[in-house]
Amino acid sequence: MTFPASQPPALTVWVLSALSGIDASEWDATGAGDNPFTTHRFLSALERSGSVGGRSGWTPAHLVARLDEAVVGVAPMYAKTHSQGEYIFDHAWADAYQRAGGEYYPKLQIAVPFTPATGPRLIAADPAVQAGLLQAIQSVANQAGLSGAHITFCTAQERALGEAAGWLARTTQQFHWMNDGYRDYDDFLGRLSSRKRKDLRKERAQAQAFGGAIRALTGDQIEAAHWDAFWTFYQDTGARKWGHPYLTRAFFDEMQATMRDDIVLILAEREGRPIAGALNFIGPDCLYGRYWGCIEEHPFLHFELCYHQAIDWAIAHGLSRVEAGAQGGHKLARGYVPVPTHSLHWVADRRFRAALADYLTDEGEMMQGEMDELAGHAPFRRGPIGGGADSEHGPADCRPSRETSEG
Repeated sequence: MTFPASQPPALTVWVLSALSGIDASEWDATGAGDNPFTTHRFLSALERSGSVGGRSGWTPAHLVARLDEAVVGVAPMYAKTHSQGEYIFDHAWADAYQRAGGEYYPKLQIAVPFTPATGPRLIAADPAVQAGLLQAIQSVANQAGLSGAHITFCTAQERALGEAAGWLARTTQQFHWMNDGYRDYDDFLGRLSSRKRKDLRKERAQAQAFGGAIRALTGDQIEAAHWDAFWTFYQDTGARKWGHPYLTRAFFDEMQATMRDDIVLILAEREGRPIAGALNFIGPDCLYGRYWGCIEEHPFLHFELCYHQAIDWAIAHGLSRVEAGAQGGHKLARGYVPVPTHSLHWVADRRFRAALADYLTDEGEMMQGEMDELAGHAPFRRGPIGGGADSEHGPADCRPSRETSEG
């Protein structure tokens, strides 16, 4: 099935029902290979492991744009029958749409499943090809009679492109740690208020006193047995957060086979046995925190593995930032600052689209106000956020909140 795009004239866009329908080198060469979550190997791992497809509610329908037979653009796309695993939530939209007599599902989701990390979604070097992908998404939705399409955790450039094409833009927020050229963790602490330096030193000392050792493993240091332990952690956290884990056990075997060089697995071990762990993915300039879990609870161990150890690793390896997953205001006290995240939404029904436009305008203003207020409580004595007021947020309990199990 092809969808001709208006620019450039010779561009055609195909829909693939599986990543196996395109060679990995062709997919990754579009720029998809520059982000760990849009690589062919990551998205294929989701499919091969049964984490998407089948009865998961995520049916692959990836777009591939060709120009003179060469692949020049791609977009990871899925037909969704629910709104789980997206992290930019539209459950209320679905409820309102269906109360008005419409069928909200299925919908199109241009995203990386279960992954609240910003990255390219209309993946192409040429903005004209990106525009062609955007047009193809609308064509697919229209021809299938779907309620709409949603591009989540897209880049700021893609947001601008979508807005220019009439899509609705939405602003949400996360907390990221920014590396301001720190030599080590103590250098980072030197940028914080004296109260915060004391709090975090005490927090780390308590966490590291759990009676064992903490190791950061990557590449061939990661063994199959480590995934057995991490699967236990993931199941426990997933069961508490979602009711059932999104990822299958086979997905972690895929990670060991194809992506261990893209991973930092931070484990807390006592008497040679892993008791807690945090899974991170390595980008060209960013460490992405994803999942956390434990079989024993110890004070502040969650914060140590997910946030402080990630900062240590990022500084040691010259990465510019750490993205620690969705939500979680407790990250602010640990040096993670509020940043905007973006999504685009196209809705077929004009009346519903108009109502959403008004809602998103109000929501965006509220979100900006919230980010401004949070920035004023940042723990920095000086630095990228500015200000200097001590945070009023003291050390929290070691257990993660409902939204923080990714890390």
